[in-house]
Amino acid sequence: MSRLRVLAILVAVLLPSFMTALDNTVVNVTLPQIQAELALSEADLKWVAAIYPLTLASLLLLGGHLSDTVGRRATLALGVALFTVASVGCSAAPSGMALIACRGLQGAGAALILPASLAVQSHDLPPHVRNAAFSATTATLASALACGPVISGVMTQHLGWESVFAMNLPLGCVSLLVGFAVPRPKPSTRVTSPASATLSLRVIALACCSLAALAYCLIEGPEQGLDAFPVAASGGLVVASAVGLWHELTSRRNAVLRPLFRRRPFVGGIITQLLWGLSVSGVYFFTSRFLQNGLGLAPTPAGLTFMPVALSLIATIPFIARMARRWGEGRISAAGLLLVGLGLLMVTLGSSGGKLIDIIPGLSVLGFGSALAVPLTTRALESSPNHLSGIAAGLFSAAREASGVVGIGLVGAIVSFVEHAAVAAGADDSGAFLSGYQAGLCFAAALVAAGAPVALWALRHRRSTPEGDRGASACTSKPGP
Repeated sequence: MSRLRVLAILVAVLLPSFMTALDNTVVNVTLPQIQAELALSEADLKWVAAIYPLTLASLLLLGGHLSDTVGRRATLALGVALFTVASVGCSAAPSGMALIACRGLQGAGAALILPASLAVQSHDLPPHVRNAAFSATTATLASALACGPVISGVMTQHLGWESVFAMNLPLGCVSLLVGFAVPRPKPSTRVTSPASATLSLRVIALACCSLAALAYCLIEGPEQGLDAFPVAASGGLVVASAVGLWHELTSRRNAVLRPLFRRRPFVGGIITQLLWGLSVSGVYFFTSRFLQNGLGLAPTPAGLTFMPVALSLIATIPFIARMARRWGEGRISAAGLLLVGLGLLMVTLGSSGGKLIDIIPGLSVLGFGSALAVPLTTRALESSPNHLSGIAAGLFSAAREASGVVGIGLVGAIVSFVEHAAVAAGADDSGAFLSGYQAGLCFAAALVAAGAPVALWALRHRRSTPEGDRGASACTSKPGP
């Protein structure tokens, strides 16, 4: 395979991956301006942030199914086209409902892009290039994490929030053009491999219903009241869907997944991923508002404020493998989760000072802690049996995105409850929001710290490992536990 063709495939894969990761980080800084210009309520603003990971998590496994049945290249092209068109719709949205709908379509496009892009890298690149391609993907995701808030801040301040979504148009068009220009590989005779396990559509539908209903309860509950009929009905749907989901997962038709959930590293990785996402996702959402509404920062310096998180994470990752060999993966991961909790508490204390410099140390500690927790993700995915590796990665990715949705709603519910109580006690709007924000940070710190003993349990050293477990390897996972 020529170098030009390899480069074209990498461009066609990395650009969409960069777009999907960037869209998870750029929107937070734009939220105050979006709320002001579109006159959004508190609940509407949460939906703008939450609908993207909600649809992404809900349709991620379906995207993997389409990659296997329709074709990885066709699925990738469809996902890029849908994401690009939805991004243009977001930039031209005349109302909050239109913006929320287009953000949902963005998430659907991302759900097609992510599994298809990994499939293209695994099958359309020569073996000696694949490791470099996966490393490039990790670097791309890290770059999106680092650059997202800064790009968003600069563009929002000087070009308006619409430009943050419009910039996906040229990126998507370039990706599509390059993808169509790359010739398809010639069909080759390959030995048929055993079919990989997958989840039934019934399980996927029940999981989507449960997640969507839970998000509705957490986001709309503080505004409408828990006794409102739509909120109560959604709560009933959560319970019914959860019961149905448990029945499906324990039934004979899904018995093939039981070996996966018997692996301590995988179960522990899923639990800690949920706790990390529940805490950090909600904190990012409200920290952006605190910086601009509470401290009065413009979008550009507000975006730059998140740089210590990304820079400390990127600076720490190269040393993780050496630290894990010396002190053990379980101890390193547990220490990382505790550091994330400590960083959140430091931000809580620093927010009382009313100065930007007071919260920078806490944000830096948060980045260091997130980097130290990466071995748990790597071991969780490596522990899955070979024939379940695809579904394990899909479940792990879906759990990561779902935790972001619930995190925004759960931390938001704490913030809203304390904020309303402070207003009722006579506090002004600024003081009430600060009280709610600090309560949300403390709650998030407790959540993520609860993952430390889970990490020690999941990565407890054993002299002999069951068949299918593999040793630790370099940490090339997506940043964050």
